[in-house]
Amino acid sequence: MPRTGSPQERAKKIRLILFDVDGVLTDGKIWIFPAPAGAQQTTREHVSSVEDKGGFGLLSQTMIEAKGFNAHDGTAFSLARLAGIQTGLITKRVSETVALRARDLKLEHVYQGIQDKLTCFEGILKKENLHASEAAFVGDDVIDLPVMRNCGFAIAVANARREVKKEAQLVTEHAGGDGAGRDRSEVSGLRS
Repeated sequence: MPRTGSPQERAKKIRLILFDVDGVLTDGKIWIFPAPAGAQQTTREHVSSVEDKGGFGLLSQTMIEAKGFNAHDGTAFSLARLAGIQTGLITKRVSETVALRARDLKLEHVYQGIQDKLTCFEGILKKENLHASEAAFVGDDVIDLPVMRNCGFAIAVANARREVKKEAQLVTEHAGGDGAGRDRSEVSGLRS
């Protein structure tokens, strides 16, 4: 989408900010451990009752996944909410760890297992009656580029792929998993 105005002017129009997860809200490392014997299994009935709730009903598997999230990013979500900005995630992977973090942060939009992030992004805009110029996206890899090219304010984390940084209007000071989400609220001036 053609972008007019300075990054600060575009940032002030933002009413929705969406994040990738791995490499943006985490450092990109995924720790997988075998589940202990007798680990609780989620029933298919439970999963089907919540599957339309944004990825919170996940079947437990024979593994435990762990990721590290930075508390500074959690603060950024709270600040965005206080400023009237909706927040959310669009990620390719499906992770119970991400579902738990999203629930704790009270995110409005949580989409996991999404290969075509642009179609998901467009669906969110339609659902919320927003224009693409009112949305920001924070990404780190080429799968994020279609959304970054079509949103009003594209942000890359410091450790993003070179081609992603080239297309961003802002590159954060901190790397993904190290408070880059908080950089967004402080550096870009999104209604802060």
